[in-house]
Amino acid sequence: MFKPRYLLLASVLLLPAVPGFGARKDRAPAAAPSPTPPAPSSASTPAALEDSRFLSHLAPGADPKVLGLAVAAMECAQASGVGTGARRLAVIDYSRPSLLPRLWVFDLQAGTLLYEEVVAHGQGSGDNLATRFSNLDGSHQSSLGLFVTGDTYVGRNGYSMRMQGLEPGVNDAAMARAIVMHGAPYVDPAQGRRMGRLGRSWGCPAVRSAVARPIIDLLKDGQFVFSYYPDQDWLTRSALLNCPAARLQLARHPADARPPSG
Repeated sequence: MFKPRYLLLASVLLLPAVPGFGARKDRAPAAAPSPTPPAPSSASTPAALEDSRFLSHLAPGADPKVLGLAVAAMECAQASGVGTGARRLAVIDYSRPSLLPRLWVFDLQAGTLLYEEVVAHGQGSGDNLATRFSNLDGSHQSSLGLFVTGDTYVGRNGYSMRMQGLEPGVNDAAMARAIVMHGAPYVDPAQGRRMGRLGRSWGCPAVRSAVARPIIDLLKDGQFVFSYYPDQDWLTRSALLNCPAARLQLARHPADARPPSG
């Protein structure tokens, strides 16, 4: 389980910088200016975070099953020495339509929900609903699984954050594909409602321009991002969802929070 006292003692993972690495310019439909963002939501917490069930109380709009899988993958990575100093976790649920909030940013140390936001998926993943995911360069599809965050830079999409995929064959090409978190004017719910979907990226989890910098600053340098879709092959084969630490976490939850066996 993750507890603040453990996180305070752990060192923050710092990924090596990749010189000259930048994001591609995403194609996007014309978008109206972003609306004024709502203030981030928050909640108080007991002194210790026992497991992901507490996150469900912080974010009642999120699927408890998805939060359970996110924490399970994170704890598996930390058990192997990756991201042991992480204090924040972002969860993206790509099974939800693009026009609905489907990105939650948690402060694990303080036990608060920092942001609940819309987030774009890749052009190749679908329209309002994302249904296809890939690790291949040129697919313009989003990738699933757990990422640990890297450093920031200013590229053609403005202030951006690198992400390193931790799942071989699933998202480990993220750095080579320039899959980064950045802001984009086409991530505009008002314009999206007129179009029937949010604007799309080239596979990056793009957020509203108005909240991009504060979200990125919270998530940079060794935090976690978890992207979910009910892809049975990934759920069954993911090493991060089937290690002993992950199974211990999932055992605290109903059966529907566990990845399929077999």
